[in-house]
Amino acid sequence: MEIRQTVFVTSLPEYRKFPGIGRPEIAFAGRSNVGKSSLLNSLAQRKALAKVSATPGKTRMINIFDADQRFLLVDLPGYGFAKVTREEQERWGKMMSEYFQKSRTLCLTLHLVDIRHEPTRDDVTMNRFLRETGQPFFVVATKMDKISRAQKARSLSQIGRTLEVQPWQILPYSSETGEGRKELLKVIEEALPGGKKEDPPEES
Repeated sequence: MEIRQTVFVTSLPEYRKFPGIGRPEIAFAGRSNVGKSSLLNSLAQRKALAKVSATPGKTRMINIFDADQRFLLVDLPGYGFAKVTREEQERWGKMMSEYFQKSRTLCLTLHLVDIRHEPTRDDVTMNRFLRETGQPFFVVATKMDKISRAQKARSLSQIGRTLEVQPWQILPYSSETGEGRKELLKVIEEALPGGKKEDPPEES
């Protein structure tokens, strides 16, 4: 699969009717500054599609993008950013919770974690929420270009243990180099209605 044209649709303070609603949705969830917007731009191969900021907590609404008039990419607000009021944090939490409750066409949530660090308590909480509510999810370890190959193996092992996911449920990704893009597009394609599913590799 290849994404040929991605356009911004709308920003929502809460999940509600919008142009294109009803198409399959792929959601992006992760802590603030984990690189959700950069990854989305990388997938779409457009540098400024989603606004990227060095300031954590920039994404404060549900941002929706249309990919090839086939499916939607949903950029959710980052969690775990402390430098906002408690009321704002609670509003973000409610916004995300309502999204997962109300979306009827969510096919997959890409749970982004920073490969350079052990998953945070908020990462564990997010992953547990997805697991307990039965949401299909896949873990993407961002910023792969920031570490060495030796560090990569150790980090992926740590992420797997902390989030209790199998090695094939974690994909290292670099928005800078595009490494992992082809593999992630395949994951998305398999999650979409009618997508071809492949069995995970057998454990040795």
